[in-house]
Amino acid sequence: MSKTIVVTGAGGVLCSTIAEALAKEGNKIALLDLNKDAADKVADKINSEGGQAIGVKANVLEKESLVLAKEEVNKAFGACDILINGAGGNHPLGTTSNPFLQVEDLLNKTEGFKTFFDLDPSGIQFVFNLNFIGTLLPTQIFAEDMVGKEGCSILNVSSMNAFTPLTKIPAYSGAKAAVSNFTQWLAVHFSKVGIRVNALAPGFFLTEQNRALLTNADGSLTPRGNQIIEQTPMGKFGEPEHLVGTTLWLCSEGASFVTGVVVPIDGGFSAYSGV
Repeated sequence: MSKTIVVTGAGGVLCSTIAEALAKEGNKIALLDLNKDAADKVADKINSEGGQAIGVKANVLEKESLVLAKEEVNKAFGACDILINGAGGNHPLGTTSNPFLQVEDLLNKTEGFKTFFDLDPSGIQFVFNLNFIGTLLPTQIFAEDMVGKEGCSILNVSSMNAFTPLTKIPAYSGAKAAVSNFTQWLAVHFSKVGIRVNALAPGFFLTEQNRALLTNADGSLTPRGNQIIEQTPMGKFGEPEHLVGTTLWLCSEGASFVTGVVVPIDGGFSAYSGV
């Protein structure tokens, strides 16, 4: 049966791929993004292939924006059945320059060089808000319509670094750990009203946000990119399509007794001790 599915962060490569796959299953897709042009582009592609989708401008950090988005979704497709909280990201102000602190780092006055002691609280707050509050607020707005209905669920997007934090990005690692914890909390909280809550935990996927960090202009790997591949048993980065199978399962009735799980999709990264 066709469901109304709301996807936040839908203009990005990972969530747009998920949205397109869900549309091919006959669902009606509302693509929410701060960049409406990006959302509309995905919607146009879905509609051109025979699906049903609309692009909706929404700021996941502003409740009023989400209320307006919900009204638009309800008018076009009816009440939301499935919410995918895909909006998120990192910020340079919440990132250290080196993975390990050395005594000499305290004397490094190079412009832009940041130790843990130089991290900007505003950058860290931005990362926490975008990932955690950006998951909480859409859930408050859209999940209310799911209460008491059958076949409703929420799918959050955490990260494999919620299990073991990556070096250099304390804000992002902590924020995604909060998303995983919130997923479990919400699964319990909503367990009596028919709403399942789960999360994807993607590993390393090449996106526009991290491409320059992991690859050089000629396509070769940077030192950090090499380090990641060496720690990934399957020896490659993830492709957006690798998220599709788990998403379809968790959103389906085949997972009707599955709630409160965070599924790593990381080529074995989180399972590997490095030895």
